Amino acid sequence: MNTLEQIIEMWKKDCQIDELELDASSRESAKLHSKYLELYSINKLKLKRLDNDFKVLLKNKWLHYNGKLSKEEIDELGWNYDPLDGLTILKGDMDKFYDADPLIQEHQARMQYTQELIDTLKEILENIKWRHQNIKNIIEWNKFTSGI
Repeated sequence: MNTLEQIIEMWKKDCQIDELELDASSRESAKLHSKYLELYSINKLKLKRLDNDFKVLLKNKWLHYNGKLSKEEIDELGWNYDPLDGLTILKGDMDKFYDADPLIQEHQARMQYTQELIDTLKEILENIKWRHQNIKNIIEWNKFTSGI
């Protein structure tokens, strides 16, 4: 899977418009669209999968924090037997423990990273969508500067 840094590096190369070969740059748009649409679609599906996994994790953490998991289930998950370290917590304060849970934070970070990938790819696709206009502007500028 491509990282955000790899996608940005690819785009730095792909976004170049060769002013001497504007026709080739124009034809290249469809290939670029296909390339980045594939990455966009894959990452949208990945985010949906992460979101579904997160819902299961939250359910399991709720069961864990509320003492509703069996010893076997806790062993299978590899979690601590007493997630509250002997503390008695009000239900209204449970969110503080969920928010500070390392597994929940790690999963949220993966979801946020994937969302950033999706947002970046969406911006790239938007740029590709208007690439023909950039090429047209270059042609018009060249006409203007050459007195045509």
